[in-house]
Amino acid sequence: MPSDHLFDHEKLNVYSQALDFITWVAVVLERVPKNVAVYNQLDRASTSIPPNIAEGTGKFTAPDRCRYYDSARGSALECAAALDVLVAKQILQKKRNK
Repeated sequence: MPSDHLFDHEKLNVYSQALDFITWVAVVLERVPKNVAVYNQLDRASTSIPPNIAEGTGKFTAPDRCRYYDSARGSALECAAALDVLVAKQILQKKRNK
């Protein structure tokens, strides 16, 4: 789609990165048993990031935008904690940088 036909949120790098994160999380969740409580939490939290970015971008005042961006950030932090839980439960292994 040409860039002049994009919604404002679709022009943001953070929005495309949030969509890439959902794709990555989907692959990770394939290795997680669905009966593990954090499975649904990680799925829901990762899925809520892009809609909050999009809705915030559509708001006209800075406080309104900030509220939605804060929600998106909170969901991202929730995802980070959920991934830590999966490592702590030894369902996933922490990737080590060389």
